[in-house]
Amino acid sequence: MDEERRGTWFGFGFCGFGQALGSGLGRQVHSPEPLRTPGGSLDVRRVSASWSYTAFTTRGGLVQLLGAVGGTAEGCTDAWASEELLVLLRGGPGAGAELQAWAPGSALRGDPLWSQAVQEAEHGPSCDETQAGPLPLLPCARAYVSPRPPFYRPLAPTLRARRLELGAEHALLLDAAGQVFSWGAGRHGQLGHGTLEAEPEPRLLEALQGLRMAEVAAGGWHSVCLSETGDIYIWGWNESGQLALPTKSLAEDGKTTAGEASGLDEDGSEVKRGSAGEDGAPVPFIAVQPFPALLDLSPGSEAVKERGSSTPGAGVNMDSLATRTQPLWTGPAVWSTL
Repeated sequence: MDEERRGTWFGFGFCGFGQALGSGLGRQVHSPEPLRTPGGSLDVRRVSASWSYTAFTTRGGLVQLLGAVGGTAEGCTDAWASEELLVLLRGGPGAGAELQAWAPGSALRGDPLWSQAVQEAEHGPSCDETQAGPLPLLPCARAYVSPRPPFYRPLAPTLRARRLELGAEHALLLDAAGQVFSWGAGRHGQLGHGTLEAEPEPRLLEALQGLRMAEVAAGGWHSVCLSETGDIYIWGWNESGQLALPTKSLAEDGKTTAGEASGLDEDGSEVKRGSAGEDGAPVPFIAVQPFPALLDLSPGSEAVKERGSSTPGAGVNMDSLATRTQPLWTGPAVWSTL
């Protein structure tokens, strides 16, 4: 969400820890409901959702944790939540900004697990023409924070990162030119290179070359990006319908299948076919989509904003999109209206 534009935050999905998704402890929130912050009066600037807790950052610099863990901290400009690590960017006089990593269960008391001063060259407005996105991408887009050691990971300066998102085992990077890079594990097709192989270093998604992207989001083992023209591209694991493509688990919920066979489609996607379609023909299911696929929106809809939040440790599928006419979601999520 743009820092200077205000809107309403909504949440939906699993709320068993009271992590402020909608209205109630132990509820499954099936459709977007306004987030309920403590006292209902916090001017929320950013939200970072992990599996069991949520971190709110207010315009006044207060970070509030809700859910399985709690705690508050003042003087913060950003917070990034994961099950293993809670990262805060705290301001200070002059070049005194500091990056801090906390154990989520610490309630933000005592000392952080580690801290690192943000150098003036990395934090000042003149350090680069690239406007870095929120955490885990660090100011000036030269490094990012990982929930696993090493926590501080530098990026090649040639990437000129604008946004970075972490999934359970992979990373997505959007650069200043609107190109998408991915790296990490690829066994669920989440890298988008057409294989299930891992990539140790950032690799350009060749399938999207020539298309300028505006947003990226990483779920547990799937990926989403939004083009500047409003098109949505999805790839990776579709076990629970994360990609809004036909899936066996959802079909079984509707009692539409009795058996299956599997194979590869022409585009390399892993396809399973059930045997109980209404017309008697096998029903195709897509388990893994290793290439970016264009998502069909309902007529009259246009995607305008994408906000993904993932839980790298737990691998929870979390991402959401908003359209001009209706919300579109594929898993537990937090999103905002502008």
